[in-house]
Amino acid sequence: MTRVGIIGAGLIGEKRAAHLAGATLTAVADIDTKRAERLAEKHGAQIEADWQTLVQRPDVDVVLVCTTNNALSPCTMAALQAGKHVLVEKPAGCSPTDILTLIQTSDRAGRLLRVGYNHRFHPAFQKAKQLIQNGQIGPLMYIRARYGHGGRLGYDREWRADPKLSGGGELLDQGVHLIDLCRWLGGEFDLEWGKTKTFFWKMPVEDNGFLALKSPDGRRSAWLHASCTEWKNLFDFEIFGETGKLQIWGLGRSYGVEELRIFRMKPEMGPPDIEVISFPGEDTSWENEFRAFLSELGGHPTDLATPADALKAMEIVHACYEQSSPCNA
Repeated sequence: MTRVGIIGAGLIGEKRAAHLAGATLTAVADIDTKRAERLAEKHGAQIEADWQTLVQRPDVDVVLVCTTNNALSPCTMAALQAGKHVLVEKPAGCSPTDILTLIQTSDRAGRLLRVGYNHRFHPAFQKAKQLIQNGQIGPLMYIRARYGHGGRLGYDREWRADPKLSGGGELLDQGVHLIDLCRWLGGEFDLEWGKTKTFFWKMPVEDNGFLALKSPDGRRSAWLHASCTEWKNLFDFEIFGETGKLQIWGLGRSYGVEELRIFRMKPEMGPPDIEVISFPGEDTSWENEFRAFLSELGGHPTDLATPADALKAMEIVHACYEQSSPCNA
């Protein structure tokens, strides 16, 4: 039985604890002791006063790091050095240097390190990946995607609005998922053009990010928009091939029922045949992702995001920040 310790008992820590795919939650640590107590009590786990003690526990095999972005890298590094396997939440740090350091530490420690890009494990994306690999929409041409939420009162005073804690704004928060999905589905991409803006929220990080990506050979493109001024939560991811198109619409709950829409071109062209596959019910991506992590512990490769994937996504984000800096405006 795999024994798990969780650092960070907030919303994501709660999701992780509820979807351990048969593993056992042993210990929880959080700077908010009351929050750690609630999560530990719910799952019959013990509480640690600090995360440094948790990573040293001999009855913890795997550490899940679910903290604010500034703490992701130091917590992960300490867990690896203590001999633990680690699943760290995206984006795995605040800078490319953070992630490079984690890669080096993981290599030296000989422990498994993966990054929590759970959107890969939504059933619509898993099905889309199969269809692309089977040539159902022909060679990929381009991707167009939007991901946004409506914000909430006080959003500009939360930790995501503080660059010391977050490392960036909406591009690093939700936009990084879009970048990762582009690379996972469509192969390698680099930044061609990027711009971040703060339109509405009174905060020192961006509330909107706009990106144009291109493949190294210039044959494939992607246009991405991440926003926290969407007002109504939205997820729309379109993959265009030479003979068809795939559209993932919604992620469940406030984003709407998750759907995979398959557009198949007719020989005579004109309006395509359209098939809609719905995935109602609970979000299974968290459990599917952790089940994959357990499989990789057993030596079986899966669709999990590697530290190298996280590094590439972070490099694209920071290249966009560089293009958007005042001296380059």
